[in-house]
Amino acid sequence: MGSIDEEESSLLEVEQSLLQEVKLYTEDGSVDINGNPPLKEKTGNWKACPFIFANECCERLAYYGIAKNLITYFTNELHETNVSAARHVMTWQGTCYITPLIGALIADSYWGRYWTIACFSGVYFIGMVALTLSASVPGLKPAECIGSLCPPTTTVQQAVLFSGLYLIAIGTGGIKPCVSSFGADQFDQTDPRERVRKSSFFNWFYFSINVGAFVSSALLVWVQENCGWELGFMIPTVFMGVATVSFFFGTPLYRFQKPRGSPITRVCQVLVAAYRKMNLKIPEENRTFLFLDKAAIISKEEEANSESFHDPWKLCTMTQVEEVKILLRLFPIWASGIIFSVLHSQIYTLFVQQGRSMKRTIGSFEIPPATLGMFDTASVLISVPIYDRLIVPLARRFTGLLKGFTDLQRMGIGLFISVLSLTVAAIVEMVRLRLARDLDLVESGDTVPLTIFLQIPQYFLMGTAGVFFFVGRIEFFYEQSPDSMRSLCNAWALLTTTLGNYLSSMIITLVACLSGKDNDDDGWIPSDNLNNGHLDYFFWLLVCLGCVNLPVFVFFSVKYTHKKV
Repeated sequence: MGSIDEEESSLLEVEQSLLQEVKLYTEDGSVDINGNPPLKEKTGNWKACPFIFANECCERLAYYGIAKNLITYFTNELHETNVSAARHVMTWQGTCYITPLIGALIADSYWGRYWTIACFSGVYFIGMVALTLSASVPGLKPAECIGSLCPPTTTVQQAVLFSGLYLIAIGTGGIKPCVSSFGADQFDQTDPRERVRKSSFFNWFYFSINVGAFVSSALLVWVQENCGWELGFMIPTVFMGVATVSFFFGTPLYRFQKPRGSPITRVCQVLVAAYRKMNLKIPEENRTFLFLDKAAIISKEEEANSESFHDPWKLCTMTQVEEVKILLRLFPIWASGIIFSVLHSQIYTLFVQQGRSMKRTIGSFEIPPATLGMFDTASVLISVPIYDRLIVPLARRFTGLLKGFTDLQRMGIGLFISVLSLTVAAIVEMVRLRLARDLDLVESGDTVPLTIFLQIPQYFLMGTAGVFFFVGRIEFFYEQSPDSMRSLCNAWALLTTTLGNYLSSMIITLVACLSGKDNDDDGWIPSDNLNNGHLDYFFWLLVCLGCVNLPVFVFFSVKYTHKKV
């Protein structure tokens, strides 16, 4: 009897030892660089994050080093009108946020996130080099204006410039949808301690983005307008190289999730199978998107033909069906980000042009108007630590949630603050135009003696709105998307920025056509002389769009059902 007890005790010790050994490794299906289950103590977690943060910081410095002042480059160096320049910038920025769909499909289906980031970083760097050459080589940029005569860009000059810009758009398409998900992959979802750290990761990831954006606003914009565009584009090119090197340095510490096949194919299979069984009668249940369930139900014809069981275009698994349902439930939340992006895109376009018409000098020092974008990023650098260390613990006492607010609540707060930002911008513009009329500066178009620092609140509020909306959106789509579609859903979320920029470009074009002509100073947004326009009307129009968007978002947020596959 004693020997049996001793044997059972020995077996129990072995089981406990094996269980303890298992917990030394991650349990979320990730692998290390050699394809083995990764040790928790040696891989992932916060130890892998500095390399990812450094990569994102340098890449965003490179991106914003171009984006924040690109409208000035188009107007001052390429002699474009305000409307034309804003259209070019918004179209390019929109493209930068539609290419992530390509990168996400490649990452989820074939290469995985790591190699997608690595390969597209090379394309990004080539685009940066081409853009730098277009601003440096005399034959690749238009000659300077002689009086009021400004030579237009040639076909070759445009080809090199736009080749560089759109190679950058392709490069960012492989990095943007993957890097935040790759960073989140460093935390084991099955480990409660690491799961809490993951929530904090998203805050500090967004913080690292804005460190790069802050340096761009505070330093690179000044370099571009005072030291030349050659140096102003070369510096971000160097930082893009640093971003790539930094990412590779962390390779031994990373955890990797293997690609699980094309998510688009699985979605299409569900839709096709459900369509084929459109007339199939099934019991009515209290379930959403009931018609999709038909894709996973065996029809009488399929019972007679066993080959249909092996055809995913005729019969799908319930897991596939639930994945598509998740995407459909996410759609209204996703759509709300389009109007937010319309409002947020003004930072890089009409906020800059508004500042150019205001007093920008302190003594003999002239402030480049795009520099005020630093207050957008400064608000992020201030807000993220306050949110992570103060607001979350305080909100936790009232809500009982570890994260303080739900992701949807956080996004809703961001939408509200973005409307406040445009409201402030509209009020500032009203004051500026009234002063221009009082001082008889409407016809001359001279700078209005109203300090540019009055724009600080609108930039600061928009940055704070981003802390709530963008971080909430990143975490919401990562947590709520199917495991096999995380890169794709992240890219899908970024697509709202594309549509927002395209919609903003369309609104500007319509406003220019309906309120005046592109080449005349008689519309809301004149080509050169903003004193003769009504930019305040345009800002109020955006405020109205935001006010319509917010209650729609709240309605669908309340109805949203959290569900994971």
